[in-house]
Amino acid sequence: MSSCKKDELITDSSAKLQFSTDSVLFDTVFHFAGSTTKVFRIYNTYDQPINISKAYLAGGTGSAFKLNIDGVSTTASAPVLTDIEILGGDSLYVFVQVFVNPTGSLPLIVKDSIIFETNGNIQDVKLLAIGQDVYLHKPLPGKFYSIIGRSGFDTILPNDKPHLMFGYVVVDSACKVTIQAGTKIYMHNSAVLWVYKEGTLEILGTHGNEVRFQGDRLEPEYKDIPGQWGKIWLSQLSKNNIIDWAIIKNGQIGIQVDTVASLTNPTLRLSNTIVKNMSAAALYGQGAHIRAVNCVFANCGQYVAALTIGGKYRFEHCTFANFWDRDERNTPIIALSNYYVSGSAYIVRPLDSAYFGNCIIYGDIDEEIGIDSLSLAGPGYFSYKFDHCILKTQRNTANVHYNTVYTNNPGYRDISINDYRLNATSFAVDKGDTGIFIPFDLNNAARPNPSTSLPDLGAYEFY
Repeated sequence: MSSCKKDELITDSSAKLQFSTDSVLFDTVFHFAGSTTKVFRIYNTYDQPINISKAYLAGGTGSAFKLNIDGVSTTASAPVLTDIEILGGDSLYVFVQVFVNPTGSLPLIVKDSIIFETNGNIQDVKLLAIGQDVYLHKPLPGKFYSIIGRSGFDTILPNDKPHLMFGYVVVDSACKVTIQAGTKIYMHNSAVLWVYKEGTLEILGTHGNEVRFQGDRLEPEYKDIPGQWGKIWLSQLSKNNIIDWAIIKNGQIGIQVDTVASLTNPTLRLSNTIVKNMSAAALYGQGAHIRAVNCVFANCGQYVAALTIGGKYRFEHCTFANFWDRDERNTPIIALSNYYVSGSAYIVRPLDSAYFGNCIIYGDIDEEIGIDSLSLAGPGYFSYKFDHCILKTQRNTANVHYNTVYTNNPGYRDISINDYRLNATSFAVDKGDTGIFIPFDLNNAARPNPSTSLPDLGAYEFY
């Protein structure tokens, strides 16, 4: 009988709770997205059970925070949780959320605390959230999309506060949408910025005032998590798209560029841009026409640049890097192909040209160049060239597709933090072709370095 006797509660006023943290911070929360759930623990360090007579938010029913302890939540009708028992040597989880409603361009600071009353003692855990007002783009009623630029009406997105995008956000046909320098675009889970046929997207950042695309979870633990949103999609027959001075990170595909009817003019001119931490690919071309200079494409779960179904591509002073460490990667950094499969048929489309000049293509698997061609339509249907490049490859480079290529480690500063600038002993220094003239690098520094007459390979000049 004595073994079934319940331990007596500890009621000594000196007995206090212990917490895994003394404060909970929510760093930048948007009104329309809510917040992640933060968790901490309450510990009973004594042998006997202890009873929390009351636990509540100091802000009461007007608090922006929501509290759940041991599966029981505070509500407007029951804002105080009572008689919460913790067994001796045991603990409980506390879950906290916050919902803010800021207005204006300046961040809003929201504070509160959770009060615990135990044996006459009053203890608390501080709560702090930073809320940010945004321009909201969410699907129209009954639709999966919203429209930011209607046909026939060009649009300039304001940059006085961030933009938060849900679902598919569409640039309509016969419309140009311009995103100004300094604009911050936060993409909700699976969100896509979709440029429809005959539409145009211009992203016009500047050095030090780049346009930024990333997920809408801004807590530190989400800083470098890929796959948080969908992609920028330049769909079939979109035209004259420009991306200059942008940072695009933590999505599934950074930029997808679809088939064009003519290869005369680039579908996308891409410059001074970093695309990184994508769960699939940084750049995905499908029979597209892309011109890129001074760009970094890096750290993706599959390809860094998949250039498929033919097309026309030109990359100058670009860095392609992949040191993906989240799981095993078997796909190369660069993939080139000139066909697709429809049923049982192989449909060949010409790779008119794929030119890489003064570039670095280097990662942590043995073969980072993927070539997949069908010659059903003759050798002219698959044209590519690596000219003055560092390549991580085991291919035979003694042929017309390769001109002055190296397989040496380029010498990046710190791959662990996606810093692909060159270090002091980098092999890429002074290896560039002077016939490719891009006068400034991705740091907006002069190229070549005034101390030498030769440019460095990749997007960065060493200084």
